[in-house]
Amino acid sequence: MNKHESFMTRALELARHAESRGEVPVGAVLVLGEEIIGEGWNQPIGRHDPSAHAEIMALRDAGQRQQNYRLPDSTLYVTLEPCPMCAGAIVHARVSKVIFAAADPRTGAAGSVFDLLPSDERFNHRTEVDGGVMADESARLLREFFRARRR
Repeated sequence: MNKHESFMTRALELARHAESRGEVPVGAVLVLGEEIIGEGWNQPIGRHDPSAHAEIMALRDAGQRQQNYRLPDSTLYVTLEPCPMCAGAIVHARVSKVIFAAADPRTGAAGSVFDLLPSDERFNHRTEVDGGVMADESARLLREFFRARRR
């Protein structure tokens, strides 16, 4: 297992944690160097907070741990392509790179629907993006979750 798969595996564990609490199974970890500095999972239902996406929660956790709202040179691993709200937070936090598993054909902001990461040149910060790391496992987890909810 390479380092990207290792960090994405942790993000998938957090996604399963979200699922166990009735949330859409998305997890995220923020890494600086080789160390996880922030973790998050989807919590908007339980927290009654529409901004409590996995990415936002990981950024909040890292900001508290680092005592800084800027997180330069960090890499965010997330099980689903970030939405526009999360893309904005990623840019404001100065995250250097986003690695996501499954593409989001409905609200993805890293190339699927919107192209906010990395190509929007109007931002004062550019974030590198790589998608598809462990995409099958993440997509399967999401499909099974929504299939079960429809029943």
